[in-house]
Amino acid sequence: SNNTSIGYDSLSGNTTASNNTAVGFEALKANTTATENTAVGHQSMLSNTTGGDNTAFGQVSLKSNTTGASNVAIGRKALQDATTASQNTAVGTSAMENVTTGTENASVGYQTLDALTTGGQNVAVGHSALSSATTSSDNTAVGKSALASVTTGINNVAVGSGALGAATGSSNTAVGSQAAQNTSTGADNTAVG
Repeated sequence: SNNTSIGYDSLSGNTTASNNTAVGFEALKANTTATENTAVGHQSMLSNTTGGDNTAFGQVSLKSNTTGASNVAIGRKALQDATTASQNTAVGTSAMENVTTGTENASVGYQTLDALTTGGQNVAVGHSALSSATTSSDNTAVGKSALASVTTGINNVAVGSGALGAATGSSNTAVGSQAAQNTSTGADNTAVG
């Protein structure tokens, strides 16, 4: 009850779900019992069945989500491949596009964290920040292309455009535009300026 559906095949799988809003072709199509979801856009939250408290705005945003909960996806392809991922916030085209089960990540900007699959507790703000991270966790990247090369590194902090841009190691800190931008495999480095 209390569901709103606008668009062909939107919310068509609904059985006992309530308080959902689906706008767009096949938005929330597979939703059966999940509650408190908002999906706006072509195939937004298409595969969701029981995942609740999600918000998705944009074409194919949260498209593959089945049981993940408390996610926010704003932008085309935002959190597109998330299946059981929960408590993620992705804002921007292709933001966290490939996350499948990663949790508690936040990304704002075009292609931020877009290669991430299972990592958690990452923060990426700025065009292509942490864009190569796949299974990385506990990283913070603020600035265009900050930590853009790290794939599996953990506990890195980069603040500034291009900061730690080539880094693939762990436990590095760089503050400032292009700070430590050529540091690649090192660990436990600190750079300011």
